[in-house]
Amino acid sequence: MQRQGRSATRLRSKIKLSALINPEPSDAELLFLRQLGLSYCYTWLPDALTNYEYLARLTDRVAQAGLTLYNAGNLNLGKSPRIHLGKPGRDEDIERFAQMLRDLSRAGIKTTTFTWEPDQVWSSAPQTSRYAKARHVDLSALKAQPITQGREYSLDELWENFATFMRAIIPIAEETGVRLSLHPNDPPTDALGGVPCLINSRERYDRAFAIADSRYLGMEFCTGCWLEGGPAFGDMLDAMRRYAREKRICIVHFRNVSAPQPVFTETFLDNGYYDMYQAMKVLVECEYDGTIILDHSPEFVGDYHLGAGTAYAIAYMRALIERAEDELRVI
Repeated sequence: MQRQGRSATRLRSKIKLSALINPEPSDAELLFLRQLGLSYCYTWLPDALTNYEYLARLTDRVAQAGLTLYNAGNLNLGKSPRIHLGKPGRDEDIERFAQMLRDLSRAGIKTTTFTWEPDQVWSSAPQTSRYAKARHVDLSALKAQPITQGREYSLDELWENFATFMRAIIPIAEETGVRLSLHPNDPPTDALGGVPCLINSRERYDRAFAIADSRYLGMEFCTGCWLEGGPAFGDMLDAMRRYAREKRICIVHFRNVSAPQPVFTETFLDNGYYDMYQAMKVLVECEYDGTIILDHSPEFVGDYHLGAGTAYAIAYMRALIERAEDELRVI
């Protein structure tokens, strides 16, 4: 309650809500985001479109629709087994990654994403969350899967490969002004398919930052992975405050899950084990000014599938932001 005789000023959030677009979006797709009240978007590019000429056209087209393309990435480069495991062709992929940074910078895009997952995201057979098909993980089943990359790899090998990548790419990131947003492993367990999960704890994030020794290595703070990880990641709100204060967070993935690993199902934002308002309140309180995006989401049925999950999540996140702004008003 406002004290008598004093005025209250609502704290205005600096958060940028953002949503995924196809690499070749339709006019209707861009208009849909504007109808949701969004000003930012991001995309994943296939190899054929990862070049300056296409990025320049895309950023212009997005801008004409009233949006800003905040970040763009390439899954083949951001999850390259040749880079992560030191396989033949690593130098070629690193050079392609460096060229991508140059092209992004020329097009005015200053953030990209990568994650140390040569086998990409691991999942079990889908289950349901509030009657909706949803991603599910049962680590006992995943850990029973065979070796995926020809042999088992050691954690030391992965750290050395990470250091090699940082030595090559950080100077390019600093030169171009493009920040690298590192996503954790999902699920954040010890190893899968004979390959260690490199970024599976807060301690591992800190080691990665120390190796890079540059503000141009930031993080994609994935609430879903943090909530999946449980004790290994530690207190999520404490970590948010610290990394937001240090300006390490480039992007926030906003996602809820049913429980910490070893078994969990992804849920709608209001239907998991965590009160997502607490996370949003900290981000508003810390004056986080990067983007927040819906990460994964259960699928709405039939014709409602396309766009419904994004609209539901954006509306929910906007309500959380407004509630936090009101609660954190300056007296």
